[in-house]
Amino acid sequence: MARIICITNQKGGVGKTTTAVNLASCLAAIEKKTLLVDMDPQGNSTSGVGLDKNECLPNIYNVLMEEATLPEIVKPTELKKLYCAPSNGHLTGAEVELVGLEERETRLKRALATVAPDFDFILIDCPPSLGFLTLNALTAADSVLIPVQSEYYALEGLSSLMETVERVRESLNPKLEIEGALLTMHDSRTRLSIQVSDEVRKFFGSKVYNTIIPRNVQLSESPSFGKPIILYDIRSSGAQAYLNLTKEIVTNG
Repeated sequence: MARIICITNQKGGVGKTTTAVNLASCLAAIEKKTLLVDMDPQGNSTSGVGLDKNECLPNIYNVLMEEATLPEIVKPTELKKLYCAPSNGHLTGAEVELVGLEERETRLKRALATVAPDFDFILIDCPPSLGFLTLNALTAADSVLIPVQSEYYALEGLSSLMETVERVRESLNPKLEIEGALLTMHDSRTRLSIQVSDEVRKFFGSKVYNTIIPRNVQLSESPSFGKPIILYDIRSSGAQAYLNLTKEIVTNG
């Protein structure tokens, strides 16, 4: 049965999609059959694994609207063990359309239940908001991985996220846990990155991963080639960091 990890932070630009794509790819590389679920209307996880999001029809939007099943939309990728449930701009409408629907918070959970026995890991990339798409992801997940950018406003909004996690735990998903907090875009040469790291460790305690994702040119370049970092430049510091994170997650599981 798959271990389902939701990757979320309502702040944009903190490395959610970078983490979703590259963690999923590294898991696949170590022979863990992995499904990457793109719940962001921008579809960046979809294109990040080499799929054309405009050609991915039907997609996760149609699954949430119950117009298609999850097995019908899942696509293979360049990596043998990595599969993607794609999205594109059509998903934007789901935030509004879900409001009036029955069991609106549990639609992704029910869909994932149909494929969970077939995978070792399911990673869900969330949009930078705490709306119905993220709520569906939190309701479906076993745990939450929170990327935190090593920047001045890093901790802003984390209290709101933790309150949302607690509300989901109380009403929709009592088993939901914090998988961990991941420091991203870290520059160990700057005092600010070190200060943010200290603050995040105070906030999350032992839940902060030992692995820190550095600022890395190759990590920034690889999405434009539709390749995860391990296929773009496995020798880069970014690739090595995500391989180390993968070992940490698999070992802690």
